[in-house]
Amino acid sequence: MKVGSGDMPVLATPMMMALMENAAMLAVKDELPTGCTTVGGQIASSHLKPSKVGDVVRAEAEVTKVDGKKIEFKVAAYSGETLIGEGTHLRFIVDREKFLSKL
Repeated sequence: MKVGSGDMPVLATPMMMALMENAAMLAVKDELPTGCTTVGGQIASSHLKPSKVGDVVRAEAEVTKVDGKKIEFKVAAYSGETLIGEGTHLRFIVDREKFLSKL
């Protein structure tokens, strides 16, 4: 995906954070009960260095705390071996069908 930031040809901060959020979701998806998924509740991140639109950026997530249906993560994004952002993310375990029925 190629998304710039305003009129600059660099990775937009919201796109970097979306990668981090997705990494967190993927980190726990195989451990959830059938029919459940996670939804984001909060994310806080720095954006330390720019990366060009088109660069390959990867995100990592590590579970730091589980409290019932609440899961806390340490998240980071890298362009190559360079740390470009880091922060924390909170997700909640929900029943997929029940959650979607509230729309």
